[in-house]
Amino acid sequence: MVRVIYDTATSLDGFIADAANSLAWLFAVDQPLGEDFTNFMDGVGAIVEGSTTYEWVLRESNLLEEPDRWQEFHGARPTFVFSSRDLKKPAGADIRLVRGPVADALPAILEAANGKNVWVVGGGDLAGQFFDANALNEIGLSIAPVALGEGAPLLPRRIESDRLRLARVERRGRFARVVFEVTGATPPAPTQPMA
Repeated sequence: MVRVIYDTATSLDGFIADAANSLAWLFAVDQPLGEDFTNFMDGVGAIVEGSTTYEWVLRESNLLEEPDRWQEFHGARPTFVFSSRDLKKPAGADIRLVRGPVADALPAILEAANGKNVWVVGGGDLAGQFFDANALNEIGLSIAPVALGEGAPLLPRRIESDRLRLARVERRGRFARVVFEVTGATPPAPTQPMA
């Protein structure tokens, strides 16, 4: 079954980017990814991100000038970028710009995932929109040993404890890894092609 997973790093005080929309604070601490991340990515069929996340990745990794680097992280997976603006795309990358509500785009995203999971990389409001559409199945957090004081919030929604079930807690280097199952999420199945 296809699952929609919001998996991200966060500061102790619940921010996924600092006030300048930077993630430099995250890379100040070694984060062991290893086999767990490889296994996670093997199960991902489509990636979803907001325009702020997408533009930060483009800029930080110089992907417009070095488009081959896109494959190092994203591979051939389709990436859906929610944006009200037209954005530049690295040559050869499968980037699909999306406008409008998550619920409207969800069938195409699930179909593109081709039976694998959908990874909502960020931002927090976009993940919240998946929750609002009753389509978010899991929240995975890597909690960094840093407090930012301000920035882009992890998940700017009120979500009551009856909707979250603690699935796992573990230590990964200097990070705490916490995974919650979201109860009651029922993303629609992608439409099957007509024979």
